[in-house]
Amino acid sequence: MPDKSPDETKEERRSPEEIEAARKLFAGPCDFVSGAASVESLPGISLPEVAFAGRSNVGKSSLVNALTGRRTLARVSANPGHTRQVNFFNLADRLMLVDLPGYGFAKVSRSMKETWQDLASAYLRGRPTLMRIFVLIDGRHGVKESDRETMRNLDSAAVSYQILLTKTDYLRAADVPRAVAAAEAVARKHGAAHPVVLPTSSETGFGIPELRAEIFAVAQV
Repeated sequence: MPDKSPDETKEERRSPEEIEAARKLFAGPCDFVSGAASVESLPGISLPEVAFAGRSNVGKSSLVNALTGRRTLARVSANPGHTRQVNFFNLADRLMLVDLPGYGFAKVSRSMKETWQDLASAYLRGRPTLMRIFVLIDGRHGVKESDRETMRNLDSAAVSYQILLTKTDYLRAADVPRAVAAAEAVARKHGAAHPVVLPTSSETGFGIPELRAEIFAVAQV
């Protein structure tokens, strides 16, 4: 698959107005709706959705909490594989945030991993309101083979996705642009990937306003 043009990877800067509109949206009420552990328990389709995927322990739940300014909306654990279902959060009756089970090194049985994979695949195939998947990559370690496999699956499913770097507060400031550039080089090789990679830190709030604005624009809410 051909690389995307370098011009396409230039950072898309959101205006102050977009950032403020997104801040107000994410400052609104946000409630846990349901956790689906099977295809049959997936909630009905209603609002636009954005979903968060990534390796176990990459920080998906922490990111959801940081976006909404809450500490305990999504349960956070130091143990990989804590999120074992597809969790849905209703943001101000305008947008659904979806936290997907982690992939990679979760210490669970093979059958459980296959169950999670089947559930995630069913979700991706059956959600016409899904606007974008945000694939979280640990900024300290870069794109791993399990991330590449997920990206290939998303390419095949023709689901739009975008890479987010997490835990960038562990990097030196000079290393963040290098990590972004490396991830963007990977994204250019994938047809369904958005070319711009966003660096974030749930701990310090770095990149969170920009990510809110990106979600606001993508979901058109």
